[in-house]
Amino acid sequence: MSETLQLDGQLPDDALGLRLDQALAQLFTDYSRGQLTKWIKAGYVSVNNHIVSRPRESVNGGEQIIITATIEAVDDSWVAEAIQLDIIHEDDDVMIINKPAGMVVHPGAGNHNGTLVNALLNHSAQLETIPRAGIVHRLDKGTTGLLMIAKTLQAHNSLVSQLQERTVLRQYQAIAVGVLTAGGTVDEPIGRHNIDRKRMAVTGSGKPSVTHYRVEQRFKAHTHIRCNLETGRTHQIRVHMAHIRHPLLGDSVYGGRFKFPKGVNEQTREAIKGFNRQALHAGLLGFIHPKTEQEVSWQVNMPDDMQAMLALLAQDTD
Repeated sequence: MSETLQLDGQLPDDALGLRLDQALAQLFTDYSRGQLTKWIKAGYVSVNNHIVSRPRESVNGGEQIIITATIEAVDDSWVAEAIQLDIIHEDDDVMIINKPAGMVVHPGAGNHNGTLVNALLNHSAQLETIPRAGIVHRLDKGTTGLLMIAKTLQAHNSLVSQLQERTVLRQYQAIAVGVLTAGGTVDEPIGRHNIDRKRMAVTGSGKPSVTHYRVEQRFKAHTHIRCNLETGRTHQIRVHMAHIRHPLLGDSVYGGRFKFPKGVNEQTREAIKGFNRQALHAGLLGFIHPKTEQEVSWQVNMPDDMQAMLALLAQDTD
């Protein structure tokens, strides 16, 4: 599905000598320079009634600008479904969702229904006109916690730009296997695994990835940690913690061969065995609101399964 967006305006006189993409970024501040550059190259930008497709073209100031852009929104195969959402906040521009474990974010192979996208399209029909139904970042199926949804194109551009500029606050809580002596930072590039393309890995050809972690509580053979992301690569925390040999509890993809820690009691042993997702929760999310330009943030508690697991680990350690 797609929609047509039309913008018009006049460049100010002091735009003299600027590149077209620079001048448009100053005129249409709701859209990133990168997005405007794409529209120029696609032939969507008219300057004094002439299509200009070179972003580097100089302007004189005073030109009349018309942008008629085709924006691809949601996939035509995505359908609305009446699925309950845990909405933490909603206004005219953004929504904050608390995603449960087991919910896939986007429809895909083997997951055409029951996803967050299906639920969002049912909740708000206007999201049909927003790229990817307003979802600007994602959480893995087994990860719980906060996701931000853009309800307008302007909000979508703002949130995407903030993610790219690494200014969005994203804090996670996790349970790592093994006892960490102190917090630290993992600064290692992440890319596709060279053999298993469904997995990610630390690789020299990957994209820069930075995870900061600190110790919240140590147990007999596990550690409760809090992680802050500078970047947002696929499976980033899971890959980085596995890379330093402290994979997340319950992570069947990156955890390696499953082994019970020595000396745990039978109750804890059974709980660990039955914990069938990575112990990871996106508990704190903050950004600059696209409309008010004020700092906003939300926080949600860990789900019951992680809280119960921490309680068991603490009891077993005592």
